[in-house]
Amino acid sequence: MDAKDLILLALKCAIAATVFTYGLQATRDDLLYIAHRPGLLLRSLIAMLAIMPLLVVGCVYYLALPQPTAVVLTALAISPVPPLLPKKHKKAGGVAPFGLGLLVVLALVSIVTVPLSVALFNRLFAQPLAVGPLSIMKTVLTMIIVPLAVGMLVSKFVPQVAQHLLTPVRRLATLLLFASILVLLAGTWRGIFSATGHWTVVAIVAFILAGLVVGHLLGGPEPEHASVLALSTASRHPAIALAISAANYPGEQFAPTLVLYLVLCTLLAIPYVKWQRSRAALSSGTP
Repeated sequence: MDAKDLILLALKCAIAATVFTYGLQATRDDLLYIAHRPGLLLRSLIAMLAIMPLLVVGCVYYLALPQPTAVVLTALAISPVPPLLPKKHKKAGGVAPFGLGLLVVLALVSIVTVPLSVALFNRLFAQPLAVGPLSIMKTVLTMIIVPLAVGMLVSKFVPQVAQHLLTPVRRLATLLLFASILVLLAGTWRGIFSATGHWTVVAIVAFILAGLVVGHLLGGPEPEHASVLALSTASRHPAIALAISAANYPGEQFAPTLVLYLVLCTLLAIPYVKWQRSRAALSSGTP
């Protein structure tokens, strides 16, 4: 197992551990939150699984993007895992049950939508991808469904253990995530600068800004829904995109482009979160 495999494993473990902590706090009503709002559910699926892939089609078709950028943007657009950003959601005034329900729904529907999206991209572009439903099902089960279910079972049957596990597991997940990102930065910082040309930055910025705008508008009039969907549409977890990209092009270097995406996404999300916080403060009358 080389360094790239270790980093990918650490990122996957960070996702599973974070989802496990969600399960330690989640209830049945939380999981059904989005199911009880079919209009919001439909708009969320359109934003993340239809509009964003179509945007990537436009970027790849009209811009002379290098192969790593085209493949990474494609993998991000079809990624079945939205961002695990509970703190950002909370800061932006979002509601946690919506984010959790969206995570589960996207994970389940991705078993069908990801292979269909891959087939569409393969018909349009010269960079073929191969992601089958069994591969996506394995990812969904190991990184989302099983950790969430285990967390909820622990919370139901041994709530005292759940309380003791929550903080250390959350810290471990955060440590794994940041350590992996730091290692990626250390090993790819030169490559990041070389990846900024050939319309790469323009395409990534367009992807992020469009995600924020589309998610905010389709989130509906309730700001607590709009903020969660905006951040979820603009951000995708890097581990899934890296896994899809590396599986199809094992000899290509995708880490610099992914790190560039993470940096730009973090920076561009800050003004949006602050704007949503100021709107929430005004509506509540908080100075």
